[in-house]
Amino acid sequence: MKGTLYLIPLPLGNNTIAESVPAGVTAIVVKLRHFIVEEVRTARRYLRKIDREFPIDDSVFHILNEHTREEELASMLEAATEGNDIGLMSEAGLPGIADPGALITAMAHRKGIAVKPLTGPSSILLALISSGLNGQNFCFHGYIPVKTAEREKKIREIEARSKAGEAQIFMETPYRNMKLMDDLLRICMGSTRLCVASGITTEAEFIKTQTINEWKSAPPEIDRIPAVFVLQA
Repeated sequence: MKGTLYLIPLPLGNNTIAESVPAGVTAIVVKLRHFIVEEVRTARRYLRKIDREFPIDDSVFHILNEHTREEELASMLEAATEGNDIGLMSEAGLPGIADPGALITAMAHRKGIAVKPLTGPSSILLALISSGLNGQNFCFHGYIPVKTAEREKKIREIEARSKAGEAQIFMETPYRNMKLMDDLLRICMGSTRLCVASGITTEAEFIKTQTINEWKSAPPEIDRIPAVFVLQA
């Protein structure tokens, strides 16, 4: 029989694992010895936090990130075809959303390998449900373009799309959060609602929904803090 590909959740910040990852999930993770990870150091640290005696040296880690070539993917699943279970980890939260994890999951399906999602935190969904915006009709855009012209075009498209009642969710690299916030305040209509959800599940958690005009009087301090933005005109 083939093994299973487990989609492993990680905490979103430095809070304890028990606060955001169920004990039943960590009980599964400690039994795995094959992993596909975005960053080996993060994965090892997580496993040690779960179990101080976790046999790191007896485990196999494959790196899956934005530099991974497509021809490298098949070898990462060889252990599963031989009957071993494999764990897939992102850097934080759930794998497969705004990271390369979807590529290996898609290949697992093509190879007839069972895929098992494990319960854990997702900054995207936590931001949406706490925003007060439309949780029945929404779109996740991932990371906003970096180049100025493309960014401005995307923001206008997002706001226009939201006028049909669809909440729009997007992100930015933490050190560019304030630049994105400046662009949103400059480009969007004053009546458009914007939720800023930063540092979710950490001691620095900040979640607030206001109109663009209201944000202009007191922009949030979210420089270099992981954040999710939810917008609806």
